[in-house]
Amino acid sequence: MRLALFDLDNTLLTGDSDYEWGQFLVDRGVLERDAYEAQNRAYYEQYLRGTLDIHEYLGFALRPLAEHSPHELERWHAQFMRDRILPMITPAARALVRGHLGAGDLCAIITATNSFVTAPIAREFQVAHLIATEPESRNGRFTGRVAGVPCFREGKLARLDHWLADRGRRLADFAESVFYSDSHNDLSLLGRVTRPVAVDPDEALAAEAARRGWAVISLRR
Repeated sequence: MRLALFDLDNTLLTGDSDYEWGQFLVDRGVLERDAYEAQNRAYYEQYLRGTLDIHEYLGFALRPLAEHSPHELERWHAQFMRDRILPMITPAARALVRGHLGAGDLCAIITATNSFVTAPIAREFQVAHLIATEPESRNGRFTGRVAGVPCFREGKLARLDHWLADRGRRLADFAESVFYSDSHNDLSLLGRVTRPVAVDPDEALAAEAARRGWAVISLRR
C-alpha cells in the first residue's frame, strides 16, 4: 500500500481556506471589516514569507470559533462551502485524489488550517483521514485555543508520525509515499517522503524542487 498525502490550501484548493473563512465572516458582518482584514492579510503575507508565528496566528484565527455557538458556526460553514470552497476545487484536483483513492492508497489531507474549517472539505474530496490543527473544545464549545501541536512546518511531521503510530505504522514502512504541496513551509515533510511533488509551487519551493529534481505539476491549468 502506498501513502498519499495532500496539502490543502493552494494545493488541492486554488486559494487558502483559513484566509477565506475569515473573509467570509467579515462579509457576513460577524467580524469588524477594517481591523480584521488588515490583520488577516498581514498574517497571510507572513505565511507566504515563511515568518509566521503559528501560535500568535492561531490565537487570532481561532478566536471567532469561541465567540459563537456550534449551531451557528455549522450553519455559516455550510454556506462557506457553497460560496467559497466549491469554486476553489478544480476538476484536476478531484481527479488527482480520486486516482489515489481508486488505487487503494492510504490517503490523508494534512493541513495547518484547523479541523473545523477543513473537515467538511476533506469529506467533499471523499478523503476519510484529515491531519489538521485541532481547536480546543470544552463542554461542546470551542475555547479559542489550540489543542496539541499545530500542524505547521515541523509540526506536520510530528502530527503525521503520531497519526501513523496510532495505526501501528511508520513513514518508513511504506515503500512509496507521496506528498503534494505548494509551499516552502512544507519542505521538512517533502524531504521525508519518497516522492515529493510541488503543486503550483511558490517561488521558494519551485527553486528547491528544481535543485532537488522533484516533480512539479499544476492542478489549475
